[in-house]
Amino acid sequence: MIDEAELGVRDPKGNYVPARRNDFGPLFSWPSRPAAIAKWFVTSYVFSWQLLYFGVAVVVWFVATPDLDTMASLRPGWIGFVLVRNLAIVVAWYGLWHLMLYVRKTQQTRTKFNAKWPRAGSRFTFGHQTKDNVFWSLASGVPVMTAFEVVGLWLFASGRIPWLHWSAHPVWFIVLMVLIPIWRELHFYAIHRLIHVPALYKTVHSLHHRNVNPGPWSGLSMHPLEHLAYFSAMAIHWIVPSHPLHMLFTEFHLVMAPVPGHSGFEEVEVGGVALDTHGYAHYLHHKYFEVNYSDGAVPLDRWFGSFHDGSPDAMARLRAKRSVAAVEA
Repeated sequence: MIDEAELGVRDPKGNYVPARRNDFGPLFSWPSRPAAIAKWFVTSYVFSWQLLYFGVAVVVWFVATPDLDTMASLRPGWIGFVLVRNLAIVVAWYGLWHLMLYVRKTQQTRTKFNAKWPRAGSRFTFGHQTKDNVFWSLASGVPVMTAFEVVGLWLFASGRIPWLHWSAHPVWFIVLMVLIPIWRELHFYAIHRLIHVPALYKTVHSLHHRNVNPGPWSGLSMHPLEHLAYFSAMAIHWIVPSHPLHMLFTEFHLVMAPVPGHSGFEEVEVGGVALDTHGYAHYLHHKYFEVNYSDGAVPLDRWFGSFHDGSPDAMARLRAKRSVAAVEA
């Protein structure tokens, strides 16, 4: 069982505040520390949630993807199969986290950032946060991700875009796979800042930000236009020579990574082991809106002045920034 007191404290409102501060790792630190980077790459980049997402992509490619001859033409049969397969994966992944943490409440509120549980509210579709999140995830998110996947598989299978084969380019094959999470961060930061522009925020992104107290299903709960922008990260494989497995890794990174980040917990207990969700940075984004537009290995928020590490100093800087903005307005 997690000993919450060893990891953080509860503030006067009962919300959990981790003692550990948000950070980006040593990849872009200066002066460069090669030994630290090598250790971080193995222990925090490769052996992380990303390894699971890659494993799912491998299984899907070899076990649950139609053959190339079938996908060479756009036909309802195999497209429907891919849609149902994706629906099953999303329901299983998101549903497992929700069942464990929010239905059975296996660890109660230990390391839960917001001590409250999802509730009913008029701002939510169907009047409840969970129903709202499930609806938008399944009715919009899964069809949009499937559409990008189907187009990509068809382009590969029909020979309309070049393949990067392992046998011919093993080094580039691996390098490209390693770079996919970095591409995800760059793409996500760019579109995330864009949809925080007031006009787009009001009409598009505000749907996602209904979730001030996010849960697992909140991760994929977005406006259809935001889903289009979010899953467009897959389209790079239509341009950069790659393999369908690269595209699938990008896809399942996109669809699975939001769950730990939106779980609402800093640590989750699985089989007596505590696993770090790395969710605090994004929780602060949902709480304060204008910080931590991305998180991971690339310190984009630090470079562009939107980083909040969870410290009192960071909170003071945010308040000062808001005061200046209020005066200027």
